[in-house]
Amino acid sequence: MKPPTELRPDTRARSEAVRPPPVAADAGLLLLRLTVGLILAGHGAQKLFGLFGGHGLEATGKGFEALGYRPGTFFAGLAGASEVLGGLGLAAGLLTPLAAAALIGVMINAMALAAPKGLWAETGGLEYPLTIAVVALTVAATGPGRFALDRPFRWGHGGWRSAAFALVAGGLGAALVLAL
Repeated sequence: MKPPTELRPDTRARSEAVRPPPVAADAGLLLLRLTVGLILAGHGAQKLFGLFGGHGLEATGKGFEALGYRPGTFFAGLAGASEVLGGLGLAAGLLTPLAAAALIGVMINAMALAAPKGLWAETGGLEYPLTIAVVALTVAATGPGRFALDRPFRWGHGGWRSAAFALVAGGLGAALVLAL
């Protein structure tokens, strides 16, 4: 009699043409990506275009100036574009490590502003941007799942390199913005 490990076919030996049916993890990743990605894209659209009750670029730029970002309109536009493009990329599972890096960079800046106020959002703390950054990093690390446009590409499967790229690129972008 064969040991139990020999009774199961090796999943690595399966042909790529024969794919197993979708699993709950892929559906869960899709739900997570769509929820977080579309909310962030909407948040960016508030900044850029005044959609969804937002104030638009000019008013958001004045708010950024009050926070110390000069020129405020430029940095508001950069944050809004990063949220829209990063959010849509995350939602679609397209260029996932780059989309995650864009969101991580914006959220690091938000955390830098919120950190003195503590953790919880009730006091203006960093609860929300920390959560978004961790979700983006997690999707970069795990890969966007089966229901993603990145699926055929090497980076579409996640891994340490994708996660490191997202974290380092997002961190460097945030550091550059904070230094200016």
